[in-house]
Amino acid sequence: MFVAFTVGAMADNVMKKLDDGTYVVRTTTICNARGYRKATPVDVYIKKGVVVKVVALKNEETVPYFKRVRQSLLPKYSNLKVSKAKKLASKSVVDGCTGATFSTSAVQKNIKAALDYYERHK
Repeated sequence: MFVAFTVGAMADNVMKKLDDGTYVVRTTTICNARGYRKATPVDVYIKKGVVVKVVALKNEETVPYFKRVRQSLLPKYSNLKVSKAKKLASKSVVDGCTGATFSTSAVQKNIKAALDYYERHK
């Protein structure tokens, strides 16, 4: 029984289901995409196959550049079906994030990893 609990606890570090049915996928351990400096992990909130929001987690990117990602890129995913969000995450150029290319690319890879994980494990 201890092994089953440990496996369950490990899975919870990546994806958990909230009481309202929302899944939260954390990319800290499932994606190694790096921005300009280091990793750019995110939490992706998904409910009934629709992205509710994407939240950037602590990272070491340059604050003014990453602010562009937070303000311009992350809101683009809200209210998108998972399939459309995956298409957006696969784009190489995203409007509104000029000057934050490395961070944008890394965040998109993290979002795609979260969406892929969600589809495989929901």
